[in-house]
Amino acid sequence: MQEIILYGLCFFTVAFLYASVGHGGASGYLALMALLGFSPLVMKPTALLLNVLVSFIAFISFYKAKHFKSTLLWPLIAGSIPFAFIGAIMPISDATYKKLLGVVLLLSIIRLVWNSSNQTLKPEPKWPILFIIGTSIGLVSGMIGMGGGILLSPILLLMGWSSMKQTAAISAIFIFLNSIAGIIGQMKVGFDLSPQIITIILFVLVGGGAGAYVGAEKLPVKGMKYVLALVLVVAAGKLIFVK
Repeated sequence: MQEIILYGLCFFTVAFLYASVGHGGASGYLALMALLGFSPLVMKPTALLLNVLVSFIAFISFYKAKHFKSTLLWPLIAGSIPFAFIGAIMPISDATYKKLLGVVLLLSIIRLVWNSSNQTLKPEPKWPILFIIGTSIGLVSGMIGMGGGILLSPILLLMGWSSMKQTAAISAIFIFLNSIAGIIGQMKVGFDLSPQIITIILFVLVGGGAGAYVGAEKLPVKGMKYVLALVLVVAAGKLIFVK
């Protein structure tokens, strides 16, 4: 019982931190499950399911706070959704999966510690550019079992196409739609969940709701991101270097 509660608190923390920046938390859930020894067959569908729940909660919060910039979204999802489905049904070995996930987790660390203050916004790119970005992120996201926000957010911020709050809102709905596409694709090849999934969902819903409120309405939580980044470093190292 104590072990299940500990698991739940870990997932609560990930959901809280990621939702505060408009993310569903898939890379964090995957990192936790990697550290806890979950099977890759369980990791992907579990992360996608939790991603759908938390990203939807995050989007509602940022949308209500009037941070949503829809013009950037449609070209991105037009490319990402079909390729997220394709990525989800692509066969991939456990070894390749772990190495690819480890690289993505390292990218997520950069995203977590990224400081986007004093940002200068630039004109939006043309539709084909966003479409190509969406297809690339969708394919990788579907293969790994995540929504792609951890890859999309740095691009939007580095290019200056949206503010931090706008990026959070766009990422949230982008993650939600991609995760649904990934789940549909995952159902084609098997959809196994953790035995503790009900407990995990309850903790994640509470953490995601609290984090989304803080991120959209209050100051973002910054200090705790470095703790989460440390967890991701450990998990990425385990995935990449430990056989």
